[in-house]
Amino acid sequence: MATYIPLLLLFLVAAIIALAMFGLSSFIGPKNPTPEKMIPYECGSESTGGRFVKPSVKFYLTAILFVVFDLEAVLIYPWTLQFRSLGWVGLATMGSFIALLVVGLLYVWKKGALEWEK
Repeated sequence: MATYIPLLLLFLVAAIIALAMFGLSSFIGPKNPTPEKMIPYECGSESTGGRFVKPSVKFYLTAILFVVFDLEAVLIYPWTLQFRSLGWVGLATMGSFIALLVVGLLYVWKKGALEWEK
């Protein structure tokens, strides 16, 4: 249990800082809500509301690709910490994992999923 105390303290300090910043910004920050500031606004143009707008599939595809490649970075970090103890088997395993991700990246690149069109 003693090994988890630093992690618990880290989460506690992070929560205190987040709550303090949120609280201070709501108390100290300027408050001047004008009718122009209160209109819906998204991406440089006025919005008629979320229920009338059908989002493009490209938006969701980009979000899924971000999650996939973000998880790649999360999975590589613990591997780097244990790199020496894993030996050649660990290197081969991570090499195959990265090769699979590169093949996936090349596939979505060829399909045009990374091209953002208006």
